[in-house]
Amino acid sequence: MRIAKAMAQAGLCSRRDAERWIEAGRVCVNGKVLTTPAHVVSEADAVLVDGEPLPARHAPRLWRYNKPRGLVTSHKDPEGRPTVFANLPDDLPRVVSVGRLDINTEGLLLLTTDGALARHLELPSTGWVRRYRVRAHGRVSQRALDTLKDGVTIDGMRYGPIEAKIERTQGSNVWLTIGLREGKNREVKRIAEHLGLSVNRLIRTSFGPFALGDMPSGAVDEVKRKVIAEQLGSTLARELGVKT
Repeated sequence: MRIAKAMAQAGLCSRRDAERWIEAGRVCVNGKVLTTPAHVVSEADAVLVDGEPLPARHAPRLWRYNKPRGLVTSHKDPEGRPTVFANLPDDLPRVVSVGRLDINTEGLLLLTTDGALARHLELPSTGWVRRYRVRAHGRVSQRALDTLKDGVTIDGMRYGPIEAKIERTQGSNVWLTIGLREGKNREVKRIAEHLGLSVNRLIRTSFGPFALGDMPSGAVDEVKRKVIAEQLGSTLARELGVKT
């Protein structure tokens, strides 16, 4: 494994910061100062950063969280708005989110202690579908929704294939179920606007194999390590340190 990746997986810093630290001569391997982040290390190598060994890597942990509306997915908000991380239970270790949900979106948000796991899970190449229930003001036909199955370009931005179905109508609103794989910024709302709809409630119900289910708003539920390993596959699970 390359040294920058090892430092990131140990939770010491990001890969980019690791590369900067190496270039600054702050990292030694087996007593020699490194000059390149391309250096490959194994568990047998002695790695020191500023003279201190890398912290022991703990197996990644993962939680489902039912994010309430009105919370920013951030550790600190410059506008002083309430954040997801300030509202988590006190006994939870420091975690990062797998992607983000905007302030007015509620529902399933995955949280993990491991940045490398978070980055893998949020990549579109992982192929996991994000599913949403959407309440929007206006009317739309199923035929119009079916045109999204091959993707759509809106204001020069290309969105990949989208699954969309009408669930029911409620007064002047329509409830939709939407599934997508990319999770671009404001994707669901922009697609709805493209169809002449105005979203007034957005709930993420699942992220890949992980579902919101009947979790109460604000609740947190840890995913069993065995389940994480099964979803990652044996090779990636070993690489990310998910031991069962």
